[in-house]
Amino acid sequence: MFILKPRYAFRVPVEAGCMTTDVFSEKSLEEIKSLVIWEGNKRRKLEELFKVECNDEHENDEALRISGDLSKVKKIGCGMTRGKMVIEGNTGSHIGENMKGGSIIVYGDAGSWLGSSMKGGRIEVIGKAGDYVASPYRGSTQGMKGGEIIIHEDIGNEAGCFMNGGFIKIEGNASQFLGIHMKDGTILVQGNSDSRVGAEMLDGKIIVCGHVREVLPTFAIEDVRPSVKINGERINGPFYRFVGDLADNGDGKLYISKPNNPHMSFYEEYL
Repeated sequence: MFILKPRYAFRVPVEAGCMTTDVFSEKSLEEIKSLVIWEGNKRRKLEELFKVECNDEHENDEALRISGDLSKVKKIGCGMTRGKMVIEGNTGSHIGENMKGGSIIVYGDAGSWLGSSMKGGRIEVIGKAGDYVASPYRGSTQGMKGGEIIIHEDIGNEAGCFMNGGFIKIEGNASQFLGIHMKDGTILVQGNSDSRVGAEMLDGKIIVCGHVREVLPTFAIEDVRPSVKINGERINGPFYRFVGDLADNGDGKLYISKPNNPHMSFYEEYL
């Protein structure tokens, strides 16, 4: 197992796309220390910014542990395909971008674009996550296609934008535009969600177990379901089930908790 710790508190962004189990498992300790990363507009060797150790007690050379304040560090785990990474502390943006396999667990908060355009693997965040979870860069329509993201607290805006597969679970609350442009996959929110859920949604499934202020008028109610099945697990309801976004000829399914949204009872007149 390789263990990294920042040598000092970073004041400018650090771009560290080389910090993946794939890269580390193929190199010696000295080669790893010489890897190039960017601190602002300066090229640095990895060992200039991080203390790097190899713990021989762990036989798995595809394990990587990073400890400390990484809130300025971007792109950790970018393109990762295998192995396990543990991050102890807050992280910057684009963690697990284009990830294809392996697992990342963050014992802290994560910045924006967590799991951007993810294709496989698993990311778990014990704290909060910023905006654009699993979403692509601006101008791209290639969102998350596979894998799993679990967030234990709240998330920001536009999670699951252009999502085309995979599973996102939010144990806290979600901000606005959850699942915007969604094409496939499943999003589960165990807490509340802000407005504009599923805007311009074409397909896929969004389940909100808490309160939702409103449903877009371009969604039509279909029925009331006693429960909904997700990845073999049944989530008890009952849930109002809506279909939309009809403004885009969408066939996405939106499940909203009936007990936690009594203000939506008027929809039952249309069943």
